[in-house]
Amino acid sequence: MSAAQLLNPKAESRRRGEALRVNISAGEGLQDVLASNLGPTGTLKMLVDGSGQIKLTKDGSVLLKEMQIQNPTAVMIARAATAQDEITGDGTTSVVLMVGELLKQADRYIHEGLHPRVITDGYELAKNEALRFLDEFKLPRDVDRELLLSVARTSLSTKINPTLAEQLTPSIVDAVLAIYQAPAKPDLHMVEIMTMQHRTAADTQLIRGLALDHGARHPDMPKDVKNAHILTLNVSLEYEKSEINSGFYYNSAEQREKLVESERRFVDEKLRKIVELKKEVCGDDPKKGFVIVNQKGIDPLSLDVLVKNGIFALRRAKRRNMERLQLIVGGIAQNSVEDLRPEVLGWAGHVYEHQLGEEKYTFIEEVKEPKSVTLLIKGPNPHTISQIKDAVRDGLRSVYNMIVDGSVVPGGGAFQVACAARLNSDEFQKSVKGKAKWGVMAFADALLVIPKTLAANSGHDIQDCLATLQDAHREGHIAGLDLALGEPMDPVQVGVYDSFRVLRNSIASATGISSNLLLCDEMLKARQMGKSGPPGGGGGGDEGE
Repeated sequence: MSAAQLLNPKAESRRRGEALRVNISAGEGLQDVLASNLGPTGTLKMLVDGSGQIKLTKDGSVLLKEMQIQNPTAVMIARAATAQDEITGDGTTSVVLMVGELLKQADRYIHEGLHPRVITDGYELAKNEALRFLDEFKLPRDVDRELLLSVARTSLSTKINPTLAEQLTPSIVDAVLAIYQAPAKPDLHMVEIMTMQHRTAADTQLIRGLALDHGARHPDMPKDVKNAHILTLNVSLEYEKSEINSGFYYNSAEQREKLVESERRFVDEKLRKIVELKKEVCGDDPKKGFVIVNQKGIDPLSLDVLVKNGIFALRRAKRRNMERLQLIVGGIAQNSVEDLRPEVLGWAGHVYEHQLGEEKYTFIEEVKEPKSVTLLIKGPNPHTISQIKDAVRDGLRSVYNMIVDGSVVPGGGAFQVACAARLNSDEFQKSVKGKAKWGVMAFADALLVIPKTLAANSGHDIQDCLATLQDAHREGHIAGLDLALGEPMDPVQVGVYDSFRVLRNSIASATGISSNLLLCDEMLKARQMGKSGPPGGGGGGDEGE
């Protein structure tokens, strides 16, 4: 302890109080930035990077990841909130608002002389009761397309404009249902998200098949194949270079010709077997097609042979697409041409090439039972595509959450109002002993930040909306806020649903962060990792932003 602190003991407590104030003000500051984003009527933020690239978004996760935040406390809150998004796919803004409000409510009681430890004890009791109440409040539901449409629409509406959200909702739900094989959890990696800068965002579509971002490499190949037998290959149809350094020496042009001929004969033998398989399955029927998707190369001479036999061939396909291809069209991938037979082929009703400027795309559609699908996101410019891509990821996760949880929670602030009423009820207050009840009351008030912010962002009077919601709840209704009218509505009838796991994680996460920040009484400058310094080399309380 310094001489100044020995002479003036109050300096120590003052400095500790300053650290707490810095933490509280950082939480409130981050809350103020993100509060206007919440809900379908929230505003957009414009992110501009150092090179002048612009991004318009209202997705809390994107904002917190890409904003430049200087304050260490705010950085900590941002990291915890983005972790929420990675775990559950949504709820980032809600976590930040809850943390800011929990700190703000705690500040009121701290100013009245209550110790932060007492408040955090109350927060812990309130959190446990809120999670118990959430288990009671949720609505168990079976997987139903109409319900999933409502869940996806609720999620998308908070990220993009409602008209576009309405158009994208069926594609997202159908994408998840296509890959869902009960009772296993749906694997969202089986939904390929592909982007194309073309037309408008409303042209975004679900392809029940595969879209490849390249086309055939020969101008005379068929560009549109119906009733196609598809051969998935991982075989080189070009001259191979040896894996070790080697050379061929010849004394005359004749010897060189023989060498080239023997090498060519090796490749031609592979092609002959492929052409024989094509003739076996297609015969002379012009209504049947044959398509090769090869992970390795095909040289120009081989392409000529394939063209003469009416075969549509793609070369150097990505490994990721090759894995999906078998899930979509069936068949077995071949690593050699020695054992080609009709059983190894997949099938698709329509394979066609689409050219956009200098870019070529190949679409494989009309398949029997796709276990993988492609969401093709279109937009007129990069920032629109980026915005839709972020929203689609969240929409997919919301549908996934409902399927895995087997339940939904009424939205529009209904849970927060009901939970606050439970925490303030005489029944629960009797079970809380001592000063901790002030922490419980602060937690109940903090929960109401969600319906208050929804009302504020919709242009309604906050107190009026909150009072009518609380009155409706006392009368026994499950009431969420109608953002258009500012009046209570039944979120179940309207189809406004929150995700159970998002709410559960956001309550637990926000309580943990705010409790840790309230119990932090000093900020010290740490040594850089890996660098030596004097023992105990922390600096003084550096609270600067």
